[in-house]
Amino acid sequence: MNVLYEETGSFKVGAVLAESDTSLQVEAAHGKRSKIKSASVLLRFEAPPLAEIMGKAETLAAEIDIDFLWQCCGAEEFGFADLAREYCGHAPSALESAAILFRLQSAPMYFYRKGKGRFRAAPADTLKAALAGVERRRMQEEQIRSWADELQRGTVPEALQAILPQLLYRPDRNRIETKAMELACAANGLSAAKLFERAGALPSSHDYHLGAFLFENFPRDGAMFDSIAAGEPPELPLAAITAFSLDDASTTEIDDAFSLTRLANGRYRVGIHIAAPALGFAPGSALDKIARARLSTAYIPGQKITMLPPQVIERYTLAEGRVCPAVSLYLDINPLSLLVEGQETRIERVRISANLRHHQVEALDAAFLAGEERGELPFEAELFFLWRLALELEATRGKPATQQDRVDYNFYVENERVSIVERRRGAPLDKLVAELMISANNNWGRLLADRGVPAIYRTQSNGKVRMTTVASPHQGLGVSHYIWASSPLRRYIDLLNQWQLLACLSGTAPPFAKNSAELLAAMREFELTFAAYDQFQNKMEHYWCLRWLLQEQVTLAKAQVLRDNLVKFEGIPLYVRVPSLPDLEMGSRVLLEIEGIDLIDNAVKARYKGPAES
Repeated sequence: MNVLYEETGSFKVGAVLAESDTSLQVEAAHGKRSKIKSASVLLRFEAPPLAEIMGKAETLAAEIDIDFLWQCCGAEEFGFADLAREYCGHAPSALESAAILFRLQSAPMYFYRKGKGRFRAAPADTLKAALAGVERRRMQEEQIRSWADELQRGTVPEALQAILPQLLYRPDRNRIETKAMELACAANGLSAAKLFERAGALPSSHDYHLGAFLFENFPRDGAMFDSIAAGEPPELPLAAITAFSLDDASTTEIDDAFSLTRLANGRYRVGIHIAAPALGFAPGSALDKIARARLSTAYIPGQKITMLPPQVIERYTLAEGRVCPAVSLYLDINPLSLLVEGQETRIERVRISANLRHHQVEALDAAFLAGEERGELPFEAELFFLWRLALELEATRGKPATQQDRVDYNFYVENERVSIVERRRGAPLDKLVAELMISANNNWGRLLADRGVPAIYRTQSNGKVRMTTVASPHQGLGVSHYIWASSPLRRYIDLLNQWQLLACLSGTAPPFAKNSAELLAAMREFELTFAAYDQFQNKMEHYWCLRWLLQEQVTLAKAQVLRDNLVKFEGIPLYVRVPSLPDLEMGSRVLLEIEGIDLIDNAVKARYKGPAES
């Protein structure tokens, strides 16, 4: 006697060796012996032979029309043997019964399993919906293969083109478009970006990297900028001075300007004038929501994405030839000792007589160091006095304003060509601006703290810089209080602090209370966003360094070893790991061969050639 039984969800057969009331000892066709429960037995048979029944039953089951089999069933629960008798029209053989059982088990949409060997037919409506789902999935699979085939041939289907940013930067694996892309990528051995680049869907490698940044950080930007305008500031007194600014040639958000006036008592009054966009809109306004979402201007070589809409910047930037609202810090300076003997902060209008650019007055750097005042450049006398004052302010703090030995690089991109200009930190004009900004941020931080008005401070202790709502010293700068309030057109923290400062000066309630949820959330989110923007700026500077290597057709380059196999290229801020680099001392100069540059992966492959000649 042979039996067909169910074990762990699958069907098996065996020859009966022994049997009791509750169990059987069986032997499989390949000789394995097992003990099974009597309740697991579904069918007993003599023929066909044990080794043949499974294969023959599966073949016969495949020939059974599942729709017809479903129609043979009523709505009630049934056993497979009963259905086999109904389907065959006679007492079924063991082979026929097994075939019916296998067919029932293989069609869970048609038949619900109710127990060992027992089933119930699915209701007509449920079956219809299930079959429709199967058909839909079949059609989706066909669509996926069709789209994948198009991609492999170098064509982007319209449906994929419509959601290209999502496919590139945040693919949803539940979408069939994503499945088609992944299928094509696997077939071609390419990343999604390179697959679409080959198909001509990426305008450029630059747009690919920029698109990733915009997709992640500016998902809702658009025409809303055009319909939002800043309000007009209140009537303000006009300062009896003329001011000038000093910035890089590409600066459009001019936050700060300076003035110098000789007083009747022989002292000099230095004015530090900061743009006042906080006068044009309030926290919670439509403009604030834009600034709050962006939190900072994002700088990218060749372009920038401003925190505030262009029309607001245009209204509040300290532009040459205009009278602009400003928050002004005045320092009364003894001309002999250069000590600060008085100070005052005002909200006023300031006449801007000039926007000086670094390239126009950069000759003053050498003149200041030599102690020569020649009077050949605009505002040279004023700048010379401010330079001397900056030295005194720096000495008073006991800390340098900038890292004297640090090298910065300016990137200029025009018509797809890039130039990279090295600029050393700590030049006199840099120090002049830095010291005056430190003075303003220090004074206003102390003013807010003394009057109990909440603000966001930048502090440093044990070498760690952080933001906090608690007024604490900044050890790195050597000041007791330090806030960011000098760049309100470009940084949200400065704008927020300016709202608080304006309230403090006007005697009104500040918009942000101490430890308010809005204040703390803005501080946390700004730090995260500022770090993300900085990371992307570094990434794009790396990209433009690669573009420069291609542009200049550089095949051999000199570099300096920083540590292990990390080197920095000479003349450009490009840092690369060179696996073939031997064990060399830090600072060693080496010659590298450029073996390959991948602008999509933003990577360069370099090989060590030997030591660089002096």
